[in-house]
Amino acid sequence: MRITVRLFARLRDISGAPSLECDVPAGATVSEVWSALADEWPALGPHRASVAVAVNEEFARFSTRVQDGDVVAFLPPVSGG
Repeated sequence: MRITVRLFARLRDISGAPSLECDVPAGATVSEVWSALADEWPALGPHRASVAVAVNEEFARFSTRVQDGDVVAFLPPVSGG
């Protein structure tokens, strides 16, 4: 299956791209998508505990299964004043 991954802020800086196309096995979860990204960019790994996830613009969990054509977004915490 092919999905699109969107990365924001520090995550985008680490990967060097705001959007990536990824091939994942059928039945893959968001967690498996994250693991594949962290394998390619190890500096992403420590951010897992603090990122939020959305699948097709709906908040999701790392246990959510993805489908062919889905858009998975990893969102770091936002702060500001």
